[in-house]
Parts: sequence; structure tokens; C-alpha cells
Amino acid sequence: MSHGEPVPIRERTRRLAQTELTSVAQDLFLEHGYEATTVEQIAAAAGMSKRTFFRYFPSKDDLVIGKYDLFGDRMADALDARPADEPVWESMRRVFDITLDYVRDDQQRARNEAMDRIVQSTPQLTARYLEKLQRVQVLLIGRVAGRLGLPPSDPRPAAIVGAAFACLQAARASWLGSDQSAPFDGYLDRVMGTVTVAETPAD
Repeated sequence: MSHGEPVPIRERTRRLAQTELTSVAQDLFLEHGYEATTVEQIAAAAGMSKRTFFRYFPSKDDLVIGKYDLFGDRMADALDARPADEPVWESMRRVFDITLDYVRDDQQRARNEAMDRIVQSTPQLTARYLEKLQRVQVLLIGRVAGRLGLPPSDPRPAAIVGAAFACLQAARASWLGSDQSAPFDGYLDRVMGTVTVAETPAD
């Protein structure tokens, strides 16, 4: 599927099912612990068979880490939706708007932080998380290269995407360390505003 094409209905349905399964599983993980929660329990809580579960996720680990695939797909779709003549750095800032609910909503933030602790305390999940994070950035690097008219081998799109994610992490750490009375998007605007990106076309 090329950039900008609508997501087929079947794929949208699949993503919705994966999102629902992930939500159900997270509730069970937080209640019973990751190791103690079985695929059978997750499937039953979601109202499906174990066999159906495996249509969406190959394993319990994949379910936990799969949210980063979904997140990456959402970011890629968001970047595709930005105006083609918009500066790339501004487009990246607008793409990060999809992270705001994960930070501003107290319940969502608490759940995500709990899941992050599970990932960080489970070596195989940590390793796969790093792989998925790299995949998310690769998805965006190709799109940024296309917008700038640069070949995929050019290092500049990777530098832009890497810098944008570093800004996102810095803003999140700063906001979480504050009294959180100021909105997170203000932190994100301020941090990303400290970086100047040259919109350099191909040589």
C-alpha cells in the first residue's frame, strides 16, 4: 500500500480487534501480573477463543509489544495526512499530537506507565521493545525522505526523525518531573522549538 492510500476495511477491523485485545490484556496484567496471566484468560475476557486470539497475536509477548506496531502505524498515517508543503519539522510536531492523550489522561498515563514497567522488567520484552521502536522510526524516516526528495540512504531524514523522538522523550521527562499544572503540549512545543531543521532538497 503506497503512502496516502486509505487503510482497507479489513485492516482497520484487524487493528480495532488488536487494540481491544491489548486493552483487555492490560487490565489483566495489572490485576494479576504479566507472568500469571495466560492467553486463555485474555481470550476469554475478550469473548473469543484461544484460536481466534492467535489470529491477531502470535504470543502473549507479541500482544504487549504489538501496541508499538499500532502506535507506529498511527504515526505513519498521521504523517501521511499532513499537507505535502508543510515543513517536515512542523509535520513531526503535529504527528506527536497523537501522544497527548497518553500523557494528559490520568488513567491512560497510569496504565501506560504500569505497562512500561512490565516491559522494562522483562528482558525479552525490553529487547523486542527496542526493535519495535526502531521500526516506528524507520516507518517515519522513509516518509520524511520522500517529502524532502532525498534517497533512503541519505542520513538527514534519520537525523530529523531521531531528533524529533529525542525532543518527545525530553518533553515527556520534563513534564512528568513537574507539577503537571502546565499542559504537556506546551512542553513539547518549547522543546521542539529549540531545534532548527533545514528543509534541504536532494543535491
